[in-house]
Amino acid sequence: MRKLPLDHPGVADARNGWAFLRWIIRGQWHTIALGMVFGVIWMTCSAVVPAVIGKAIDSGVTARDPRELWKWAGILFAVGVVQAASGIVRHRYAVTNWLTAAYRVVQLVARQATHLGATLSKRVATGEVVAIGTNDLSHIGNAMDVLARAMGALVSFVVVAVILLQTSVTLGLVVLLGVPLLLLLLGPLLSPLQRRNLAQREMMGRLANIATDIVGGLRVLRGIGGERVFSERYRTESQKVRMAGVSVAKLQSVLDALQVFLPGLFVVIVVWLGARFAAQGTISPGELVAFYGYAAFLVMPLRTATEAANKWIRAYVSAQRIVRVLALEPEIDDPGTAAAAPPVGSHLIDLASELVVEPGLLTAVVSEPPADAALVVDRLGRFAEGDVLWGAVRLSELPRALVRERIVVSDTGSLLFAGRLADQLAGARRGQADISEVLTKALHTAAAADVLAALPAGLDSEVAEKGRSFSGGQRQRLVLARALTLDPEILLLVEPTSAVDAHTEARIADRLVELRRGRTTVITTSSPLMLARADVVAFLEDGVILARGTHSDLLTTCPRYRAVVTRDEVEEVAR
Repeated sequence: MRKLPLDHPGVADARNGWAFLRWIIRGQWHTIALGMVFGVIWMTCSAVVPAVIGKAIDSGVTARDPRELWKWAGILFAVGVVQAASGIVRHRYAVTNWLTAAYRVVQLVARQATHLGATLSKRVATGEVVAIGTNDLSHIGNAMDVLARAMGALVSFVVVAVILLQTSVTLGLVVLLGVPLLLLLLGPLLSPLQRRNLAQREMMGRLANIATDIVGGLRVLRGIGGERVFSERYRTESQKVRMAGVSVAKLQSVLDALQVFLPGLFVVIVVWLGARFAAQGTISPGELVAFYGYAAFLVMPLRTATEAANKWIRAYVSAQRIVRVLALEPEIDDPGTAAAAPPVGSHLIDLASELVVEPGLLTAVVSEPPADAALVVDRLGRFAEGDVLWGAVRLSELPRALVRERIVVSDTGSLLFAGRLADQLAGARRGQADISEVLTKALHTAAAADVLAALPAGLDSEVAEKGRSFSGGQRQRLVLARALTLDPEILLLVEPTSAVDAHTEARIADRLVELRRGRTTVITTSSPLMLARADVVAFLEDGVILARGTHSDLLTTCPRYRAVVTRDEVEEVAR
């Protein structure tokens, strides 16, 4: 049995859906192979049961020989024990194969999401990622699960055909040719089923995306009275998904009905032929019973074969969706040849805006609109393309892992994840000896001690998905505490106090200056409370630094800066 999750899921073959499924099989071939071995033993035992019963009837019952009857009864018992044991082991391997495939998909998509970073939300809808985590991984797991039974069905069919040919060539040929014919009759339904499954899968992804948008913006919708509009939109889209599901179910119901009807018809034909041969004396009564048992048994391999085809169609559709995500490349990628890391205490310069971030100082960046300052921070943190110097090295020449380790960006889109609060806040420092002290300082600086005090289990409390159990201001303070806990060489904060009241903001500003003293910090804000405590304030206009100095100096010397910070109109300031 395997330890899950895997230490590393590997590098997937993302050329197409079939290539991805083959890669999944290669990654767990030994457990799949063992599952197949026990699947073959399990189903072969079922296949030979009719032969044993037939022998018991002919040698024991018809011949009135108790010893033969006891012998074949013992053989039947032994076959049953082997079948039960192999069935249990096969099921364990089937579950292992399902879980291994599902975990590998989850780990692959999670690693890809981390690798893509901000590119993921731009290129893939949130609902699509949700659908992969809720539906597609199940279909991939089901495809790996059914392989053991499918191999058992194939081998048992061959075993039965060989036994029948040795007993009666006619009946053997009926079985040998009839079973593939039945599968061919079901074949024309599989291609339309695949198309309908694909269409439904596309609609489910869109519907999940709409649901995510609605849940994420529920407060805003209530504020503007847009709940009814979005409710109608969701209802309309959900009805389309329902109709697509009904379309799939119609075809699936026909396929399921044929899986019962055609094998049943096949059993009737085999039994009728067997009865005629028994009446003619060609076969014995025991062989007739055995033939009936074979015909009844063959229903299981037939249904397993069609089930396997159905599950692999669904798995292929899901694999196609997964490889689309895995094939994406980040907008910002590592250089071919990495430059040497700059020394600690190097300047950070954004050449496009001419912003110079002095080491060890708290620099505030002001702009109208605020998005201009946020874009500069994205470039400084290498979340957007830009010509940025870090010391004597261009930021684009450094590995992203190095940049992320030494430069931390916390913006307004930062979220809390589901899980234990202490683990959320500690991040990469989780498990360090001084983490308790570091968390206490960070929470104090972010003025989040009251948030912690209100939680029944404190730092051991469980955080809801995206931190929805907290208010906007509480989430913002906890996100700030998380960034401060990392204590990076360079910390870039985008509007870190936009959702808190003035009294709380003043406390955060004072404590932030104290905690980050001597450490390079950049804040984008237009709040006078934060700006007054900054070592340097840079004012952006049209994406370029227009003025630089202290907050009090700029209020006197730069009317446009004063207009943005005090919310006055530029024309009024000019008068």
